[in-house]
Amino acid sequence: MKTFFLSMAGAFVAMILFIVLFFFGLIFLAVSAASSKPPRPSNVVLSLDLNAALPDQAPTAGFAAFSGVPGFTDLLLKIQAAESDDTVKGIYLRGSLTGIGSSRSEELRDALKNFRAAGKFVVAHTQGMIALGGPSAYYSISAADEIWMQPGTDLMISGVTFETEFLKGLFDKIGLTPQIYALYEYKNAPNSYNETGYTPAHREALETLATSMWETALADIAEDRGMQPAQLRSLLESGPKPAEKAEKLKLVDKLGWPEDAEDAVLERAGERSELVDLMSYTPPPSKAKAKDGMIAIVGGEGAVVTGGNSSDSLFSEPPAFASDIVARAILDAAENDNVKAIVFRVDSPGGSPTASDQIWRAVKRAQEKGKPVVVSMGSLAASGGYYVSAGADAILANRTTITGSIGIFGGKFALDGTFNKIGITFDAVTVGGDFTNAYGIGKFNQAQEAEIRAWLKRGYDRFVGIVGEGREMSYDEVHEIARGRVWSGEQAKARGLVDEIGGFTSAIRKAQELAGMDTSKAPLITHYPHRKSGFEALESLFGVSAETARAAAVLSAIAGDERTQAILEELAAAEAMNSGQAMAVGPRIRER
Repeated sequence: MKTFFLSMAGAFVAMILFIVLFFFGLIFLAVSAASSKPPRPSNVVLSLDLNAALPDQAPTAGFAAFSGVPGFTDLLLKIQAAESDDTVKGIYLRGSLTGIGSSRSEELRDALKNFRAAGKFVVAHTQGMIALGGPSAYYSISAADEIWMQPGTDLMISGVTFETEFLKGLFDKIGLTPQIYALYEYKNAPNSYNETGYTPAHREALETLATSMWETALADIAEDRGMQPAQLRSLLESGPKPAEKAEKLKLVDKLGWPEDAEDAVLERAGERSELVDLMSYTPPPSKAKAKDGMIAIVGGEGAVVTGGNSSDSLFSEPPAFASDIVARAILDAAENDNVKAIVFRVDSPGGSPTASDQIWRAVKRAQEKGKPVVVSMGSLAASGGYYVSAGADAILANRTTITGSIGIFGGKFALDGTFNKIGITFDAVTVGGDFTNAYGIGKFNQAQEAEIRAWLKRGYDRFVGIVGEGREMSYDEVHEIARGRVWSGEQAKARGLVDEIGGFTSAIRKAQELAGMDTSKAPLITHYPHRKSGFEALESLFGVSAETARAAAVLSAIAGDERTQAILEELAAAEAMNSGQAMAVGPRIRER
């Protein structure tokens, strides 16, 4: 028996030792990778592959946070910071095959134009485009001062298309009855269940939205390529163009392979130039001080939902637009005396009215503490995405942002007919009033339907009232442009739903302005919720304390003195990130 317990104890100790060594091994590998960074190059060309899928905002939890996945908004800030980095000479873009979305293309284009205005170059290379849903593949690189295209490929750019599936025919066949009611005629999400095709209002809204987005893209691309919009429209709407013809028509500037374009940009940047991935590039530390005032960034992406689990897991992440998390982030930012204003980045199709209400109230509380709130709309800020934005001091959107959809819908699917077809029947005993079984498997009765419609009307009226208060409009004025209708950012501005056309960096400048800060200087940025460093993410995922991780990093550095300085710089950079400061240039990709 004694031998048995000794063996068990030995196995337990060995297991613990293995786990500890495993985690320290992970830390050592991470530190070793960090310490192998070369000296800061004198000539840098930032590279960005637009085929890479990115969230709008960087993840704040889970394995994605540990791995340091940036958000699209982070790239915009990096490009802006690179304008004043003397080591950065240009940007090399790898064009997307299918597109990155009109709003992102517009926002990226503005960033690239500002970058070029700082005296730097932008070169793009595309391996062809098969963009059948819109012009964003071309739109996203049109601001480059030189576009290369791979020989033997095609440029296929179409107008804007919205395609909707309708399930009513299927539901009729299987006996399913959708009882989903919308306020009002333009709130078109339930049409997928209630109709077999577009209603006149649904078609009208989508046609005007698509026209606005297409004409905006045509005007911008035509300006970039030195053409008239009508001329460009004719070229793009006439079908695919092989690379050789695209060059002849001046839709691209040169034909060549990716390696040819890379060689060209490195030669243009000068001797000993390097390609550095924009995703890993970090500018020199900001000279701004927290005591001079900071701008807090709070983000919400995806469906707006109630609650929110803030605990970390290796394979799962909390919802990115959970009301508890986002509302708490706004309130925490408002409590920080160094924070002078909040930029609330919204990229959402909507969701729970209750969750939206909670976030809207957090915005109001921040304002009550004297903190201006500026909303930056991403690709989509509709329905609940507009609800959470409505009370802001200023709302900025791209011209091709999809917003509005001020409306509400609700109801259920009555499934009794479907089950009856296969011989299943239902009966019920209900105690507690007629509405008790309203959400049972059968259809609403007349009284229940009336209650549901009254409930939806109260929700709609509150939504319209929230918008009216925030936009200083009457109920009737809001109702006229609401009724569930979607608008482009440009259309929304014309109707008073948006204050200014502009992207994320423009929203930061607007926040500085409202806070009385010097807009000629880049502010110190801090993110809420707190963005974990690699060490802190390791602690959350595996239970290793950040202090232990840092200690392990220093111990591992003793193995090689030549690495020590690089490791200490990495640790300092992690701390700088937490305080809102920028870091130094990231790892090398290719050298010339």
